[in-house]
Amino acid sequence: MDTDVGLMLTVPGDELAEMAVRAEDRGYDSLWVGELWGENSVVQLAEIATMTDEVLLGSAILNVYSRSPAVLAMTAASMARVSDGRFTLGLGTSTAKAVEDLHGMAFDRPVRSAHETIEIVRSLTGQTTTPGESVAYEGQVLEAADFPALDAPVSIYHAGLGPANRRVVGRLCDGWIPHNIPFSGLEDAFEEVASAAAERDRDPAEITVAPYVPAAVSDDPADARDVIRKHVAYYVGSGEGYRRAVASAYPEADAIAEAWRDGRKGEATRAVTDEMVADLGVTGTPETARGRLADLVAETPIDHPIVVVPAPASREVGMATVDALAPDGA
Repeated sequence: MDTDVGLMLTVPGDELAEMAVRAEDRGYDSLWVGELWGENSVVQLAEIATMTDEVLLGSAILNVYSRSPAVLAMTAASMARVSDGRFTLGLGTSTAKAVEDLHGMAFDRPVRSAHETIEIVRSLTGQTTTPGESVAYEGQVLEAADFPALDAPVSIYHAGLGPANRRVVGRLCDGWIPHNIPFSGLEDAFEEVASAAAERDRDPAEITVAPYVPAAVSDDPADARDVIRKHVAYYVGSGEGYRRAVASAYPEADAIAEAWRDGRKGEATRAVTDEMVADLGVTGTPETARGRLADLVAETPIDHPIVVVPAPASREVGMATVDALAPDGA
């Protein structure tokens, strides 16, 4: 496949950096670390930066609530320095569950919070201001004043799902990280990004489309599909934004979400159809999965797929998937 492929690092604990080195050796051009609960992804990325040479590094994603825009700007500046400019700041709103129950913060006005956070970070890192110039910002939910802009411009990607959040991408961001928008609907979904970009005299073609691509490779295709089935059921049942994204093409997502939230997780998982699996993930034998990934890049707006091995996968399936979808082949 003649395209760059990223990898979400999902191996826990001390093995994460080891997997990062392995992935760089296998030809992945970018490595991403998520953050929900467990370890601080920025610390993990800093460790990975010291152990890799050229591979790009990104946060996918840091939520816009638990770190202030100033902390995010300082984080981006520090990561850009330790990685020799290889860092991309991936942001998103996360979910009400994570923001309210884990961080104890109100999940208020998520789209506006994302928009203003990204605007302030762009100012504080010197992308829309002259380094050293005092930043002044007064928004509807956030403000900043009287501190000088850093000389630390970084690429900013946003994981906007709904139409309003996709417009944030178009107005302000260098890239888009959609998750659980069916691949068949990506082109239509990107139109909202492109429209917002055009209104700001930005070229939509310069916005990188870098979706999560949940993937499972196994010599038993049914086992691989079951990994994605569980992954889809979990996300549809756990986040309203994810439910809406899947329901845009598959109305059965509503019943899946209801079953999951009622504790009927097995029923929710079984309700994820093979058609949904094929439109929301990449599965199969190594050869089949590689072909499917190449087709997605050729036939959709995807510029830079980020391979994600879902948590339900066994270690054996996880390692097979990382190796099979590596740009240098199996």
